[in-house]
Amino acid sequence: MSSDVLVDLSAFQHADTMFPSGAVSFSFGLEALVNAGIVAGPDDLAGFLTAQLRGRWADLDRPALWHAHRAGADLDAVGRLDRLVEAQTLGAEQRLGSTRMGAAFLGVHAKLGSSLAETYRRRIAEGRGCGHLPVMQGMVWQALSFPHERALLMSAHGLLTGMLGTAIRLSVAGYVESQRLHAALLPVVAEILETPICAPNEMRGFCPQIEIASMIHETDDARLFMN
Repeated sequence: MSSDVLVDLSAFQHADTMFPSGAVSFSFGLEALVNAGIVAGPDDLAGFLTAQLRGRWADLDRPALWHAHRAGADLDAVGRLDRLVEAQTLGAEQRLGSTRMGAAFLGVHAKLGSSLAETYRRRIAEGRGCGHLPVMQGMVWQALSFPHERALLMSAHGLLTGMLGTAIRLSVAGYVESQRLHAALLPVVAEILETPICAPNEMRGFCPQIEIASMIHETDDARLFMN
C-alpha cells in the first residue's frame, strides 16, 4: 500500500466525527439563532453555514491553521497565532468553545502519544497559550505529516459536519436535508480554498449576527449546547 493511501486513510480518521474533538458540545452560535427564530429551516441554515465559512473560516480559522502548520514545532510562533485568534474572537462563548475544543483535541493526541500536544498543553497550563482549535489542528496535523492542503480540507469538513450535526440535534434539518446542504456548500469551500491565505496580522472574522447571538446565548436559561 502506498504512503499516499495511508495518509488519506489517516486523514479520514482524524477528520471523522467519531474522532473525539469535543465539537459535539458546541453549537457554533446556531442554538441562539434557532431560539430567536432567525434560523428556522434549511434555507436559513444554508445562510448560517455560508456566513460561518465566508465570515470566519475563510479569513480567521483557515489562515490560523495554515500558518500554524508552517510553524510546526516552533511553539513560540504557534503561541503568537494562538493569541491572535484569541484577540479576534469577540464573544466569550466563542472563545471558550474554541479553546475547549482545542483542549479536547490536544488531550486526545497526547493520549495517542503526541509529545508536541503534551508540551503545548503544559504551555497552556502555564498561561503561555490559549489552545484555539484551528491553531492546534495546524500544529498537530503538521506533526502527523498531513500536507497543508489536506489539513485545510480536514478543517472544512470537520466544521461543516459539526455544524450540520448541531442543526440535526436542534431539529432545523433532517439527515437527508443536511446531506443536500453539505453537497451544496462544497463549491463554497472550493472557492474559498482558491483564494490566497492572508498574513497573520490580517486575520479577521466578521459574523456580527452570529457573534451577537452567541453573546445573548451566554445568559439563556435553557440551552442544549455549551456555546
